[in-house]
Formats: sequence, C-alpha cells, structure tokens
Amino acid sequence: MRTARSTAKNPARTRPVTVLVTALVTLLGLLALGGLAPAQAATATPAAAATGLHISDGRLVEGNGNDFVMRGVNHAHTWYPSQTQSLADIKATGANTVRVVLSDGFRWSKNGPDDVAAVIAQCKANRLICVLEVHDTTGYGEDAAAGTLDHAADYWISLKEVLAGQEDYVVINIGNEPWGNTDPAGWTAPTTAAIQKLRAAGLAHTIMVDAPNWGQDWQGVMRDNAQAVYDADTTGNLIFSIHMYSVYNTAQKVTDYLNAFVGAGLPLVIGEFGGPADQYGDPDEDTMMATAEELGLGYIAWSWSGNTDPILDLTIGFDPTQLSSWGERIFHGANGIAQTSREATVYGGASADTEAPTAPGAPTASAVTATSAFLTWTASSDNVAVAGYDVVRVSGTSETAVAASATNSVSVTGLTADTAYTFAVYARDAAGNRSARSATVGVTTDEGGTTPDTGCSVGYRVVGEWPGGFQGEITIRNTGTTTIDGWTLGFSFANGQTVTNMWGGTPTQSGGSVSVAPASYTSTIAANGSVTVGFTGGQSGTNAAPAAFTLSGATCAAA
Repeated sequence: MRTARSTAKNPARTRPVTVLVTALVTLLGLLALGGLAPAQAATATPAAAATGLHISDGRLVEGNGNDFVMRGVNHAHTWYPSQTQSLADIKATGANTVRVVLSDGFRWSKNGPDDVAAVIAQCKANRLICVLEVHDTTGYGEDAAAGTLDHAADYWISLKEVLAGQEDYVVINIGNEPWGNTDPAGWTAPTTAAIQKLRAAGLAHTIMVDAPNWGQDWQGVMRDNAQAVYDADTTGNLIFSIHMYSVYNTAQKVTDYLNAFVGAGLPLVIGEFGGPADQYGDPDEDTMMATAEELGLGYIAWSWSGNTDPILDLTIGFDPTQLSSWGERIFHGANGIAQTSREATVYGGASADTEAPTAPGAPTASAVTATSAFLTWTASSDNVAVAGYDVVRVSGTSETAVAASATNSVSVTGLTADTAYTFAVYARDAAGNRSARSATVGVTTDEGGTTPDTGCSVGYRVVGEWPGGFQGEITIRNTGTTTIDGWTLGFSFANGQTVTNMWGGTPTQSGGSVSVAPASYTSTIAANGSVTVGFTGGQSGTNAAPAAFTLSGATCAAA
C-alpha cells in the first residue's frame, strides 16, 4: 500500500504488536482448520467464453490458454507522472508485468483517460502486462482520507472506452488495500458489489481484488469469503491479491496462506510484497518467492522507486543502474525476476517455440575481490528472443544457481575469500527453452582487501529521520596513492541502532558492531577517490554517529 509520502511501514496500517501477535496465532489456527472450501468448489463454468487474459481452473491464462505467471514490479505513476522511462527500465530487468498506481481523484490528482491510455500504450510498447490499480481506497474504514470501492468502480466505468479492447493486456485492480484493520469483515459486501457493477457496465477484463487488513488479510476475511466473492462474478474472471509484508515473517505463515487458495482452486497473486525488515518485523521474502515459483503463482514487488523512506525502493532515484540490495534480491536473486519471468505470449513468445537459444560464450571474470566477481560473456541468439541468463557454480558433476541476469553480464556476490570457483552460463528464451551450458571460467577470490598505503577517511551523516528509523550515508575516501581493490568497513553503533537495508555494500551486524563488504560497483576505490554506501536503519531515539571507523583493519580518519 506504500504511498510516495509513506514510511516503509505506515504505522496506521497495523495495530499494536500484542494485538497483531494474537491475530497471527488466530490466523494460523484458522488456516490449520482449512478456511477455504475444497478445490472442486471453484470450478463453476463462466457465463461466457472469456477473451484475453482470463481465469481457467484457478489459474490466470492468456487468450490462447497458456498460463501467465506474473513476475513484476509496482510503479508509483500517479505521484511521479514524469517518470515515463520507468516502464522501459522495468522491462529491461526481465519483468513481464507492471502494476501501475493510479488515482480516481478522491484523494490525489485524478489520472484522466488520456493519461491512462498513454500508460497502457507504454506497457504494450514495452511488452508488459499492465495491472492498473486505484490507490485512493487504501485503508478505508481506518484511514478517514480513503475513498470507497464504489467510487473506484465508477472511475473504471468512466474509462470504459480507454479499456475496451485491451483485455489481452490489462488487468483491473479495483482498489488498493480497500479496507484497514477496523471491522475488516466489512470488506466482503462492497468488494462483491464493485465487481458486479463493473460487469454490469460491460467490462470483461480480469478483475483483481485486494485483501483487507491493509492488504495482508491477517484476520482471514478474504480467505474465508473468497469462494463466495468468486462465485458472485458470473464470468469467473476474478483473481485475488494478497499483500505480504511483516505479518508474513515465517515460512509457515507464507506457505499456509498461499496453499489455502491453491488447495481450493482459487486464483491468487502476491500483488505487493517486501523483504527488508522494518520496525514491525522481517518479512520472509525468500519463502514468498520460492513458494510462488513452486505453485506457479504470480508476484509483484513493491516498488520501483519513490518511497519517502527508501527501504523498499528497488532502484535508487529511479536509476536502473543503481539497484538497492532489495532490487538485487528481486531481479537477480534465487527465484527472482531474471531467473523466472516469462514474457506474455500475446507479445510474440509463441507457445509452439521449442527451439533453445545458442550456448553463451565462455564467461570472463574481472573486478575480482575477496567476496565478488564480475562476469561477462558473448550473448546467445534465439529464433524468437533471449529472455535471460542463469549463472551456475560448477563443482564436479553438480551445479548450483548463483545469479541471473537479463543481459550478458552479472556480478556474483557472497563469495568466500581465497577460494577457487568455477562458473558457467545458460541462456533461456520466453518459452522456457534452455541452451546448452557455456564453457566454464575459473575464479579465485582475493585473500582479503588491501589497505591504502597512507590512509583513508570516512564521512558519516544522517540524511533523514522518522519515528523508529533513519537513513544514513557513509562516504569512504582513499587518501593513499594506490588503488584499494576490495575492502571491509568496520564501525560500531553506541545507541542500539540497526542496519535494516543497504545499497553499495552488504552489512553484517553483531550487537552494535557492523562490518560492511562492498558491492561490485564500490569494491574498487581509486587513489584520492571515494565511494558511497547508503542505508536505512532502526533507532529508538538517540542516534549518535559511530565514533571510529576501520577499513580492512586500518584506522580511518573522520571526514
């Protein structure tokens, strides 16, 4: 539900911790009892044959019947209408879907027909499926500024001429998180009414509905009423959306919820989710992504850029060349977008394509540090198009996936110092065909970072603060005469501060002591040069700067 003006986790979204814990226990108990009906209950035949994207046997499929599994990104268009390049940048990551934030004019400036038509055109030009959502409904019943689903439904009907004929490309997400934590049972009736209002107006698109409890459904209202709401849409073209943040902080909570819908044969997508910890908890994004891949469910990460508190920004300042650690996880990590996304066949990825790409060229390694290596290789070719590459570590006859990329290069991180590795690359196309494996490359990581011959300096500043959190920036300068190639920064917090998310480095924290290893793009510091590491952190009131810094064991001056 994040807005451009919100913190990473809006305090208005969640009741006090004791209430939340009790509710979570209740939710798990209900799940264990099976809140949803058996799978056969959802097999009602649609009133008319669906065109374009539609639901079939509890799955989102395209007009040709092929499964379409969303792998996408949320983009805050209504607050950043000038960021039109973002859709092309999102596509370049390998995403096949973008969920676009719009306003119906109730709370923010209305996105009119011309603007929405332009967004759809940009989605199609960039070969993305477009999920359009009204954000003004966020937290209705608890947030007095929120609009109703009925008002949102009227907005979609006013756009009927713009939406007509776009059923292959557009999903209508009626309203974002359309109910808060106050009387969430009130969600069911207006959700059903809004769906029926859109159908009565002749809109045939796939409709997506968000859960109450600020999208997280921790009281199980959407789960328990999903069958009745689904049956109320006589077209059978309805998909449910769960938003997974700190409520879903264990693997059991994630898998129980997702399997409840799959077991009932009801369509579901993770319409928003986060990974970085905040003051409310630490979401289990690894299980979310792995289980979504296992079950064939879509997911759409929050969000491309523009959050006031950047803890959930996938890119820094809308710059696709500057991914945050959250962005690296989503795009290049295990079960991430580059590894699992498949382009919609409506854009030409024909289901009959059985021809695999050619094998990539042998990778070459550069910028090798104690913990990372940058690999590049000659691109593959394909009869349709290469969708991405998977990098594996080879050990004898076994392989382990270590990275994925939409382009012919990637930084492999998380390596161990003074260790020999063997890497190879596979190419894949949109139909899922995989190439033969490339030749291998051997890489031995450095023993450890080198220290500057005459010194270093570190500047530390707090960029901004909010209740319970802050954003910091650390600038490391090489004051020596030789290049630093690989480093480890050390410092200590004195007031219980914690690093929750970092870009430009990878943090390890034990108590107040923090150690930072560089990202691939910050590992080298030229003589008289500098690099900058940014982070968000937690704090409880006093937020003093660290008193001293070391770089690979050498004491650095304060800048």
